[in-house]
Amino acid sequence: MAVKKVKPANDTSTEEKIKNAARVVFFKKGFAATRTRDIAEEAGINLALLNYYFRSKEKLFAIIMLETIMNFFKSISVVFNMEDTTLENKIETIASGYIDLLKANPDIPLFLLSELKMQPDEFVAKMGVKEIVMKSVFLKQFQQGIKEGKITPIHPLHFIINLLGMTVFPFVASPIIKGIGDLSTKQFNDLMDERKRLIPKWIKAMLKAK
Repeated sequence: MAVKKVKPANDTSTEEKIKNAARVVFFKKGFAATRTRDIAEEAGINLALLNYYFRSKEKLFAIIMLETIMNFFKSISVVFNMEDTTLENKIETIASGYIDLLKANPDIPLFLLSELKMQPDEFVAKMGVKEIVMKSVFLKQFQQGIKEGKITPIHPLHFIINLLGMTVFPFVASPIIKGIGDLSTKQFNDLMDERKRLIPKWIKAMLKAK
């Protein structure tokens, strides 16, 4: 009589150990240069166990990126709904937060583009971006600024487009920017840190009512 093989029950601590190791390795090497063996070694487990929990590098990378982005949007939601901070303070915090996230996770922009191309509606719904923005204290402050004549009457989506363009695009185009300026990764990151201070000023100038 054949003995039925029983698979080990999923151990959430092992899963977390693998994901934490993957974050470290993906951050150091990026997606393309990372091998599943590198992640297994970082986690202190064998490759077979990693493959049991996560079938491929692509799947593990997608999980890590989604968790990272969702955690970021949760923190942004808190900022958007602070009653005791001004619109300008919120813009400064958001711009700084985006740049710090992308410096730590430079593969995020290309991952986002890939996900948006493959499953745009599902991805946007999963992130909950619409609810974060359209029901926020930030939007109320934005609309109040227009009502009081302090902000140019524009659709709030223009703000979102400008913020994404100013923060995300430089990371998408980083090879071009590094090539033009002959910049090392550190010099590029220093340039991005300068944008934490500059982006709020640019956005404030664009929003200011004439």
